[in-house]
Amino acid sequence: MTAPGVEGDVPEKPPLIERRLHPVTPLRRAWAPIAVIIGWAAHDPNQTQEQLTRLTTATLLIGLAVFVPAAALYGFLTWWFTHFAVTESELRIRTGLLFRRTAHIRLERIQAVDVTRPLLGRVAGVAKLKLDVVGTDKKDELAFLGEDEARALRAELLARAAGFAPETAHEVGEAPSRELLRVPPGVLAVSLLLTGATWGTLAAALVVPSVLWLATESVWTVLATALPLLGAAGASSVGRFVGEYDWTVGESPDGLRIDHGLLDRSHETVPPGRVQTVRIVEPPLWRRRGWVRVELDVAGSSNSVLLPVAPREVAESVVARVLPGVTVPPLSALSRPPGRARWCVPVWWRGNGLVVTDAVFAARHGLLRRSLSLVPHAKVQSVRLAQGPWQRVWRVADVHVDTGANKTVTARLRDAQEAAKLLRGQAERSRTGRKDARPDRWMAS
Repeated sequence: MTAPGVEGDVPEKPPLIERRLHPVTPLRRAWAPIAVIIGWAAHDPNQTQEQLTRLTTATLLIGLAVFVPAAALYGFLTWWFTHFAVTESELRIRTGLLFRRTAHIRLERIQAVDVTRPLLGRVAGVAKLKLDVVGTDKKDELAFLGEDEARALRAELLARAAGFAPETAHEVGEAPSRELLRVPPGVLAVSLLLTGATWGTLAAALVVPSVLWLATESVWTVLATALPLLGAAGASSVGRFVGEYDWTVGESPDGLRIDHGLLDRSHETVPPGRVQTVRIVEPPLWRRRGWVRVELDVAGSSNSVLLPVAPREVAESVVARVLPGVTVPPLSALSRPPGRARWCVPVWWRGNGLVVTDAVFAARHGLLRRSLSLVPHAKVQSVRLAQGPWQRVWRVADVHVDTGANKTVTARLRDAQEAAKLLRGQAERSRTGRKDARPDRWMAS
């Protein structure tokens, strides 16, 4: 009983429940010592070869008998000492075997939660959670969780980040998604074959090692050159096909959902209000088919591709959903630099263009591989005018627009008077744009 006039006891907070990762996680952590040895071997291949020739069968078996249990023990201990918990205001992640580290991630600063399922993880039924947090470049992650647990935790974190109360966040669930676009595998394969970077890196991987062999006749020199070139050729063709396979874009209240991957499946979210720049890229061999590639700069996020390939009309409709109220200006609306700019940049000056609408600052560059960059006025952090000595002679200047993703979009070779007027006008448009901009946080429903 509580005496009259005396306040009751303050209710105690529920105890903090810490959880561990999935039991298969030690298998992933056990590879760390092996990766260290592989890195040491790759750093000095000659000494590694000498050491391997000295090993006897008995020495090798003894080494494996010691190393394998040690690696397994390391994986188990790192898993055992890793915990995470969701409190009323933050997500806490405690890691570290010898040196303890605790990450305090404020829930209201979470802007995206991506789910990744590696190939072996899909077999084991586990997934990895990656968190994009405002103000940090590096993603925190939880690897691994059961697939059902990962989806439930993702939905809870998004609901809490949207402002739902802790007691109701569990009931909100993941917001529904409506599919907007799916890239057919055949279209993706043809687009990669029509990309000049694919053939350029492949040609370099074949020609450069052959020339080095004729010049040096050194196997190690040829391998040290050929392997990185072959890796780059594979990454620009096969690697991109595997990573961008079955690319699907869906729309939901918490942003655009992107699912992709042949071996490793990724489930990413492009949060509304955090997109700083959209680039519409048009390689030369794609023009007859009317295809473009859409890339993004998102503040605090590593998401960089919105559409790997799509018809221009479809791409523009998706861009309008990423940047509400923005219409992609037609190429005919772009104004070219003055003719005297050819004396600063011969031939390639024709690839530059600029148009400023009520919503965006749009600059194009590239004569063969065209790229149109769109920056909403509200996302412009600063504006700069740059004019070199040769540009002063021909009365032209560059106007640089800096965004919140630490990237810059440049209107090149503009008339000097136009550039000065553009500098003053863009500063005012950015100020009023930020005042009228919608909040960055999503509303999950």
